[in-house]
Amino acid sequence: MSHGPRMTVAIMVLSAAGLVSIATHEGYTDAAVIPLPGDVPTVGFGTTRRPDGSPVRIGDRTTPPQALARTLRDVRQFEGALRQCVTAPLHQHEYDAYVGLAYNIGAPLFCGSTLVRRLNALDYSGACAEILRWKRYKGHDCSAPENARLCGGLWTRRQAEYRQCMGGGA
Repeated sequence: MSHGPRMTVAIMVLSAAGLVSIATHEGYTDAAVIPLPGDVPTVGFGTTRRPDGSPVRIGDRTTPPQALARTLRDVRQFEGALRQCVTAPLHQHEYDAYVGLAYNIGAPLFCGSTLVRRLNALDYSGACAEILRWKRYKGHDCSAPENARLCGGLWTRRQAEYRQCMGGGA
């Protein structure tokens, strides 16, 4: 399957399919919730910060248009992080997968990862495979069926991000 030439990350933006993938994996809530025990409150499509930069608090509310706009602003921050640490050119599907992962784990963890080291060494399949290593939640292996409920779909998300990264779609 040909995906055309890879492009420099500096000129790339998240595709509509990439945004839909993030929104689908995050899920939507109109009121702030704590997604899993011990997590920070989120609202909308997994947003942890209010528009003023302060943390989301229980009681905060949003609408779907507000939540999507906030997600787009959040995505731009993660795209900026990728521009800082990824030097390898990418296909759009790879870029979308990595922005989705960074959105979920945070820019510092993403940029400091073995995944980025492999990617910048042009080990594309090895970098995609690293996505599957991000399978732990609070010390639990989310790829183990007995932890599925505790992990809230994390393993399913990682498998989808991996498939997307490899060019198979989310």
